[in-house]
Order: sequence, then C-alpha cells, then structure tokens
Amino acid sequence: MTTASVPDRDKVAYWSDAVGKALVPMAVAPRGDGPFSGRLTTDRIGCLRVSTMEADAKRVSRTPALIARSSEALVAVGIQVSGTATLLQDGRRAEVGEGDLVVYDTTRPYSFDYPERFSAHVFQVPHRALSAPDADIRRVTGTVVGPADGFGAALLPFLSALATSARSYSPVVGGKLAGGVVDLLDTLVVERTLRAPADTDTARGHLVRRVREHIDRHLGDPALSPESIARAQHISVRYLHRVFEGEEVTVGRLIQQRRLEECARELARRGRTAPTVSAVAQRWGFVNPAHFSRAFRAAYGLSPREWRSLRTDGDGAVPGRPVETALAGAGRR
Repeated sequence: MTTASVPDRDKVAYWSDAVGKALVPMAVAPRGDGPFSGRLTTDRIGCLRVSTMEADAKRVSRTPALIARSSEALVAVGIQVSGTATLLQDGRRAEVGEGDLVVYDTTRPYSFDYPERFSAHVFQVPHRALSAPDADIRRVTGTVVGPADGFGAALLPFLSALATSARSYSPVVGGKLAGGVVDLLDTLVVERTLRAPADTDTARGHLVRRVREHIDRHLGDPALSPESIARAQHISVRYLHRVFEGEEVTVGRLIQQRRLEECARELARRGRTAPTVSAVAQRWGFVNPAHFSRAFRAAYGLSPREWRSLRTDGDGAVPGRPVETALAGAGRR
C-alpha cells in the first residue's frame, strides 16, 4: 500500500485507513507542511502479522475509543530500521534509535512520535499465543532493547531477516517459524523481567511494582484506596503519591482504570448465563451503579450494556484479559 498515486488532499486519510487495516486503528497526525508520503507492506507468517512501514514524520495514537473498535488483542514488536521514534505506554517513555527493538501492547493506549522520515518492521503476535504472565508482559512494554543488549543481540538480527524474507516461506515452514518467534518473545519477557531488579529497578521501581500488584490482587475490594494501599506498604499516603508522580497516572485513577478493564473484559464474555451489569460492577469494586456507568462511558464511549451487546453480538475483543470465545483470533491484555 502506497500513497504515491493518491491525490495530495487524500493521502493522510488513505494512510490512516491503510495503517488501520494492516496494523490496528490509530489516529495519524503528520508532522510537516508538504504532502504526506508513506509505503506499507504486510505479510503473514503463521500466526504472526509482519509489516514493513516507511513514512514521513508523524505522530500516531492508540486511544481507548480506537481500542474499543478493535477485534484483536495483540502484542507488537517494532524494529527501528531508520530514523527515530518515541513510544509512550504504561507511564514509560522509550526513545527508540536505529536498530533498536521496542515492545508494546495494542490493548492499552500508546503513542508513537516519529520526528523525521523513518522505516520500521512491526511484528504483531496474538496475545493468547504468549505464555508469559500479563504482569510480566506489562513490565516489558514501553522499554527499548538494543542490538547489544542481552537477549536483543540474538533476537534483533533474526527478526530483521525474517521481516525481509516473510513472503518466501511455505505455510508449513511459516507456522514453525511463527512458533519459534513466539517462544523467543516469551524468552525476552522472562530475560527482561529477571534482570530488571539487578539492572534498572530503583527502590521507587520496586515500590511501584508492589503497589500495582497489590491493586490487581484487591480490585474487588470496595475499600481499596490510596490510604489502604499506603497502610499495606507501610508508607504514608503523601509518599505514595510522590512515588507515582513519574507514572503519568495517579493511584486513584489507576485503581479505576484497572477495575474498568476487568469489567469490560467480563462484560464481553459470551455465555448462556451472563451476570448482570450491576453484579459485574460490584465484583470489581464499584459500589455505585450510576458512578460505574458514567466512568465506563467516559473510558469506552459506550454504556456497559451497549458494550456488552456490541461485544457479544459480534466478533469483538476487549482492552483487557483474554476473551477466548470472542477471539477465534485475538487475545488478552
């Protein structure tokens, strides 16, 4: 797909549609005054979608509203072939240089800023194909892996070669290669998770991780709050808020965000005996149905009932954990 033969006035709209079909729906904002130029190729290798993109400077954003429209849950690996990029996801800022690899999750909001013309390979893997725990995958998203950086030294050349030869493999060989890539990505998650305490985690990083894990374990408790978390971690509420200043989300908003994600996931689940909307809300810590409905609509652009109807009547996945019955092809958070 290329903008070469598209009228200048239609290039951005054409490119946005092409990216949405080949990758995932994203908002595209070109940087520059001249006509936008881009070229995109996409292939399949087993369960993997492999794309190579070359385009002018731009910013792309994956918003909650766009996530709600998607039918697949994917983990993506981007390899910067030329140019630079800045990725924001999960409160982390990754400065990606030529030859670097970066991991991100399409079921949670993110943005890429490309300040100049660039080219990149993108591997998209169904979330359900990975065996790594959600919490470990979240620790890897928004971080850069360089060509001389541990496991990246082996992974980057292999993925780069695979991207440039994707079209040459038979279905049988492609299936085996895809399985190998999934295993390698699982290994990358394990390697980065194990080395994090020794290499990159500060005392603050340890505390942030403990708080996030505490929140995930106690989402269903209506009493979960910054105050209860501070007591459990033996710190003051003031210090807790200070620790989260670098996370681009407050503790209170993080609790609500995670509760909404779990509610959205459960409401999208198909079954003969589906729980009521109020029962789902209460299970994940919402005690006020009106507040839950307002918060849900603000996050996803739909009421909880509209969300359930949309996701269970059609082929949908949710920005949360696996919705296997909705997937026949997409995965988890």
